[in-house]
Amino acid sequence: MSLTRRLGASPAGVAADADPVVTRFDDQLIAVLPRLRRFARGLTGSVVEADDLVQAACERALARRHQFQEGTRFDSWMFRIVQTIWIDQLRARAVRKEESEVVEARAGSDEPMRRVEARLTLSEVRRAVDRLSPEQRAALLLVTVEGLSYKEAAEVIQVPVGTVMSRLARARLALQTQLEGGGGLIGSTRNVELQ
Repeated sequence: MSLTRRLGASPAGVAADADPVVTRFDDQLIAVLPRLRRFARGLTGSVVEADDLVQAACERALARRHQFQEGTRFDSWMFRIVQTIWIDQLRARAVRKEESEVVEARAGSDEPMRRVEARLTLSEVRRAVDRLSPEQRAALLLVTVEGLSYKEAAEVIQVPVGTVMSRLARARLALQTQLEGGGGLIGSTRNVELQ
């Protein structure tokens, strides 16, 4: 069942009609879901893991809605929750020595060539982003994909602005190196996947 239906059908959803603060919170949560999902997808590299991460973040936000301070940016608060849960999951995996599975989408052979090339390029970029350190990946996604300022991104990941700028610069340099041949992605991937 979707989060939207659960919110509307739950007792909290009924109470939301009477309390404008709860209604505003629920509306903001629903509005930020696509951005959270995109951010989580970038962090995890997996649609399934991203959905699980967003669900966990929504559950935590709903359980702790009293901690949200009116007048602050709701999206930054939610990005911070996603980031925190993701870091906790990474630490848990390291302790258990688990490896996450990466799901790769393959282009169908009956699609036009330009669509195949676009998917291959997107796949190359995703793999290059996945190779970044978790810190660099978070900074890159928050600033370049989500459009947060350096200051807002620094608040989300709880580091100084200069650290965000440094991580972003190193992430961009690493991506450029990988995509221009340092990672061997562009030439070798196309030959293998098109055969």
